[in-house]
Order: sequence, then C-alpha cells, then structure tokens
Amino acid sequence: MEALPDPELPMIGLGDLGVIGSVAPGADGNLEVEVMPTYLGCPALPAIVAAIEEVLAAGGHPDGRVRQVLAPAWTTDRITAAGRAELAAHGIAPPAPAGADGPVLVQLGKVPCPHCGSRATRPHSAFGPSRCQSMLRCTACHELFPHLTAL
Repeated sequence: MEALPDPELPMIGLGDLGVIGSVAPGADGNLEVEVMPTYLGCPALPAIVAAIEEVLAAGGHPDGRVRQVLAPAWTTDRITAAGRAELAAHGIAPPAPAGADGPVLVQLGKVPCPHCGSRATRPHSAFGPSRCQSMLRCTACHELFPHLTAL
C-alpha cells in the first residue's frame, strides 16, 4: 500500500509521502492501517482510504480497516528523500526538512527552482493546484512552479 499513488500528487507513493503510519492487528485481530492526512479536510483522503481498503481486501484482509490519525500530525519531514526527488523531478519544490521541533521559518529565495535550480524564487500565490501547495516564481528562468507547503 506504500506504493499506492497519492491522488493529488500521483508521482509519489503514499509511503514516500509519509502518510502511512502503523500497519498492525487491531484489538479484534483485524489488520488496521493508520493514515495521517496532510491537511485537516484533505479532499484526497476518501480516495486514499478506498485505495488502501482495496489493497487490504486483495491481500486477504477484507475486514481490515483504515484509521485516520491526527496525532502525531503529519509534517513534510515525513517525506522520504526518494519522495522529495520525485516531486522535484515533476516540477514541485518540496520544503527542506525542518529537522528540529519548532516553528518553520519561511525565507524568501531559499526554495530552489525545480526547473533551473536557481534560488532566485519568490512567492506568486498562496494558492496552488491543491490545498497543500502554493505557487512560486523563479526570477531566473521565469517559470511558475508549485511548492509543497511546509507544516
């Protein structure tokens, strides 16, 4: 199920996106999958749950269930290195790992352009192709590109 594509970012699997928590038997013995949504009210969550339920049923666990987990909250630090590379290869700038706990500092010009690599980037719009993305503009190559919003 970690290879299932994210409905909004189909170039990255749910495992590389870091939304799959534990997969273990529940108290009743049925397999239980924890899913951490990237955002509260994520419109892709029903599709993610349905896809995981299909995998559970196909794998011999028709009574398996998916449980939405809000704590600990998903953060972009959960995106794997392979996932970050895949996002960048498709023109989406992933945020740098935050590393330590604390606030995420937003610094202009620190997000490299996925097209030319320049750090001469600026915000263009707080709204992108999905709720978890904003749009940036590269002042070097003049391309617009989505940026996965840091949480």
